[in-house]
Amino acid sequence: MNQPIPQPDPRLGVGPIDLCRAVLFDLDGTLADTAPDLAAAANKMRADRGLDTVPLEQLRPLASAGARGLIGGAFGIGPEHREFPAMREEFLANYETDLCIETTLFPGIAELLDELDARDIRWGIVTNKVGRLTMPLVERLGLASRAHCVVAGDTTPHAKPHPAPLLHAAEVLAMRPDIVAYVGDDLRDVQAGFAAGMVTVAAAYGYCGTDLPPAMWHAQHIVDSPVQLRRLLAGLNCRA
Repeated sequence: MNQPIPQPDPRLGVGPIDLCRAVLFDLDGTLADTAPDLAAAANKMRADRGLDTVPLEQLRPLASAGARGLIGGAFGIGPEHREFPAMREEFLANYETDLCIETTLFPGIAELLDELDARDIRWGIVTNKVGRLTMPLVERLGLASRAHCVVAGDTTPHAKPHPAPLLHAAEVLAMRPDIVAYVGDDLRDVQAGFAAGMVTVAAAYGYCGTDLPPAMWHAQHIVDSPVQLRRLLAGLNCRA
């Protein structure tokens, strides 16, 4: 169940990035365009049942919701359906087999991460993707040796929108949550960041779901492209 939509705290103003000394990123739809491979896993399920494929552009907005979103988009069922658990395992098996076929970093993300590394800014990844999928994907994207932390959906007892994964990441980074920025392309990313006391950045260039638009998430910052994100994060405080 989602937490209530966060409301901005007037004491925080606009959540100035220059107070932050580290940044955490969601993975799917924020750092990497994983939608093609996620959609392919769902469409393989349809093909195995003799059904037509669903266009990628129809499934793309659902990609940040993982198995729940893709199965919902491909079959019109949710976690309450009696067949959902078995279908979820089938989907994950398909995805794990072809994890990084068409997945790439979004254009501009590689340059952004290079710049953070050059400035000695600590950054990490916090995703709801399970660890058995997260770690191989991060490795294949060339980020495993660079990220200062990688927190998967099963690293802590709770996944986003609960703040636990973000608070755990802050501990690994040895940073107070209030001097960490969190960037994500889903409402639950903003909810988790808000609950953790971090500065929140909505990546409106990502998948963003099909419900509320990013402008209604109450993130302290919204960026429409990785280029805008890079400009925003140029204000991060690089002092140790």
